[in-house]
Amino acid sequence: MPDTATGLRHTEHAMGTVFSFDIRDRPTTAVHRALAKAVRHLHRVDAVFSTYRPDSHISRLDRGDIRLGDCPPEVHEVLSLCARASHDSDGYFSVTPGGTLDPSGLVKGWATEAASDILHEAGARNTCVNGGGDLQLRGRASRSTPWRIGVADPLRPGGLATVVTARHGLAIATSGTAERGTHIVDPHGDAPATTFASVTVVGPRLTMTDTYATAAFARGDGARDWLEGLDGYEALAILPDGRQWRTAGFSRFGS
Repeated sequence: MPDTATGLRHTEHAMGTVFSFDIRDRPTTAVHRALAKAVRHLHRVDAVFSTYRPDSHISRLDRGDIRLGDCPPEVHEVLSLCARASHDSDGYFSVTPGGTLDPSGLVKGWATEAASDILHEAGARNTCVNGGGDLQLRGRASRSTPWRIGVADPLRPGGLATVVTARHGLAIATSGTAERGTHIVDPHGDAPATTFASVTVVGPRLTMTDTYATAAFARGDGARDWLEGLDGYEALAILPDGRQWRTAGFSRFGS
């Protein structure tokens, strides 16, 4: 069980955002090495997938300078996951928003989940890895306390919409307007999605949880029925006028 007298915390700037590691286990040599490996992983992901770096594999692939077979194996993995997310969401998650190859909507969650996996493989059983506000949680915050994560209210700066309690491994992802304004596009209409102020999705693993939050935000009016049909996922949505709705099982996690 976690011991709050020991632990390890680290913050890393990568992929255009901030990643934080909160490890509640005893920081053994193996855990320290795993943290360093996880940080290297984040910077490698940035080098391979950044759409802002003309020399990244994803930028070169989009331009046609290289083929998929010339890319590292993780490019094929990510594009396959994007295809799954697009299928699951009826195309509301898109790997080509704006007409260019851009898997960023999946990559950050995937990288965060992988960083959590690296720590877990080294023996860290009670961890929170936060990738720009999207989290992969494992274990507990302390011996007798589950993880409790505040979900920001996009309409009340500094306020919370709810607190999610994670009594076991859980992923939490939010898509919304609070940090970057209206930036998610409905791929079927090529217009900014404006139905929601935010959509928060909880699920077992962050890669798909994050993509489902993006897809729900883009889907708009049909999002609630779609989310209710996803096995193992629950959601909280906040509308621009302050109204909220929650899927049937969200009360198991949120106050």
